[in-house]
Amino acid sequence: MAADREGEVRWDGLCSRDGGARDSALENIRQAVLRKSEAVVLGRGKPSPPAAGGLPPSLPGSSGGLNEMLARLLMLSKRCPFRDVREKSEALLRSVQELGVRIPRPLGQGPSRFIPELEILQVCTEDTQMHTLFAESFTTLGRLDNITLVMVFHPQYLGSFLKTQHYLLQMDGPLPLHYRHYIGIMAAARHQCSYLVNLHVSDFLHVGGDPKWLNGLENAPQKLQNLGELNKILAHRPWLITKEHIEQLLKTEEHSWSLAELIHAVVLLTHYHSLASFTFGCGINPEIHCDGGHTFRPPSVSDYCICDITNGNHSVCETQGPVRNIPTTEPSSEVEALMEKMKQLQECRDEAKASKEEKATRFEQEKRESMLVCCSEDEEMAPTRDVSRHFEDTSYGYKDFSRHGMHVPTLHAQDYSWEDHGYSLVNRLYPDVGQLIDEKFHIAYDLTYNTMAMHKDVDTSMLRRAIWNYIHCMFGIRYDDYDYGEINQLLDRSFKVYIKTVVCMPEKTTKRMYDSFWRQFKHSEKVHVNLLLIEARMQAELLYALRAITRYMT
Repeated sequence: MAADREGEVRWDGLCSRDGGARDSALENIRQAVLRKSEAVVLGRGKPSPPAAGGLPPSLPGSSGGLNEMLARLLMLSKRCPFRDVREKSEALLRSVQELGVRIPRPLGQGPSRFIPELEILQVCTEDTQMHTLFAESFTTLGRLDNITLVMVFHPQYLGSFLKTQHYLLQMDGPLPLHYRHYIGIMAAARHQCSYLVNLHVSDFLHVGGDPKWLNGLENAPQKLQNLGELNKILAHRPWLITKEHIEQLLKTEEHSWSLAELIHAVVLLTHYHSLASFTFGCGINPEIHCDGGHTFRPPSVSDYCICDITNGNHSVCETQGPVRNIPTTEPSSEVEALMEKMKQLQECRDEAKASKEEKATRFEQEKRESMLVCCSEDEEMAPTRDVSRHFEDTSYGYKDFSRHGMHVPTLHAQDYSWEDHGYSLVNRLYPDVGQLIDEKFHIAYDLTYNTMAMHKDVDTSMLRRAIWNYIHCMFGIRYDDYDYGEINQLLDRSFKVYIKTVVCMPEKTTKRMYDSFWRQFKHSEKVHVNLLLIEARMQAELLYALRAITRYMT
């Protein structure tokens, strides 16, 4: 991280792999924090009053404020992968407390509202590969965020995800850095995902973005405002994108986009729409140093939070509930029933294949039925700050593909696919990114440990394909060689409700929905489901956008 705007504290030294550089940075931070703390105690200055639930997002000029510095130290003491930084940050917070200054404490129970913290903690401390991934994430982003900590269940995917995101946000590319983060804000805001908005507001300011743009999309350059319509349609009804939408962006005189810039923007929009799905689908909690992640209020007697994800603190295991999902129904018949269905479907495949006409009919039937899957309103939804100023037309949301008899042609994957068409277009206009995205798609789709709940040596390919194809079916994308009758056999209603909510209206996802599907399965398997959901969603959005760009070019 760069020096803050007041020139007092440099946090970037903490991201160094060199211990000496970290020591030097920590000493400078220690002196600055103690100086401010002593000034408060002596009455020569006073901290900004903390908000009820923590601190507001950083604004330029305020990053040197004592409360924000203390919140960042709290985050470092719990989440930094470098032990020296964790320990010295914790010691500095104690020193400040001893001076009589109130220090913050974490809110919530770890990275996820849905997954017990100790289960994540166990993965983080047992897998040696994790430290390398954590260190890479921290040195590039300056933080170890909760999304990363939940993705640790699947290190192969996490490595690909971090590499792709790093390339999109920080490596050479058509768009300037502040545009990239602002587009991330625009995309996340379509789903009211204040978690991602908060992170990218901070990153946007960090790379020199104009704070005025954060007052609303109308304060951003016209070029970014023009992207609002594409953002809106991509997020909620991507099948409606036409070559005319592309033409409007590429031929708007002084505010026009180049083809390479537009590809970069489209990839960023689809990445963050999908990441909003993961954020809500896995119940990601606010970051410790962000709004809603900490408080300056004193703890109640029963309050306790183990947030030491990276330091192997197992001392309070007894205070936490059971690590895995507790089924609310009778024994593990759910898993056996699903495995039996998979076996029967495989036998049917071997005996007789459905005709082309039958497959077409079953696709149309599944598409119609997917419209009847409703996302229930629920009071449990995660509280989110209003982020509507970052986008326009807040009433525009997901609509079922063919609602009220409106006919939109099915997109046959054989006519326009990622492998045969989209991949090469992205790689041509934004070199290497097509390869990175393709690798990420394949890892998510092919990922398997050959297990289902407590059963081992299980071929899960049929189930993974059903999940992927169901999502694409909701978006009107059809694979002519697939029998869509399998979806109804393998995905029960509660699972379909969860899938549709996470993919189409993620902000309405609740813990009840998460708990109600696959009750016998491990949390790692439910996170794997989310990886399938976000990659299938991203690919569906990309297919419609890239098809429109291809049609414009031809």
